[in-house]
Amino acid sequence: MKSMYEIIKSPLITEKSTELGEKQNKYVFKVGCNVNKIEIRNAIEKIFKVKIEKVNTVKIQGKKKRVRLVEGKTPDWKKAVITLKEGNKIEFI
Repeated sequence: MKSMYEIIKSPLITEKSTELGEKQNKYVFKVGCNVNKIEIRNAIEKIFKVKIEKVNTVKIQGKKKRVRLVEGKTPDWKKAVITLKEGNKIEFI
């Protein structure tokens, strides 16, 4: 069984995600690549003690990078956009 902290890696604090949180009650998290929406929902509800309305996920492909003659690629990752029910809020310190 996966730990809650293996499922939820970190919150994504960007200008766009901050605006989503303020206006639409949505929060964005970086999650593990092999987790599903049910695992994400359960982990967020246990960690932050909130009620979730909807979970959307997006797989982000890594970008190609080059340093001199060596080509490489940044890793693929997955993000989850969490919509909370009315009256719930997550505070990041």
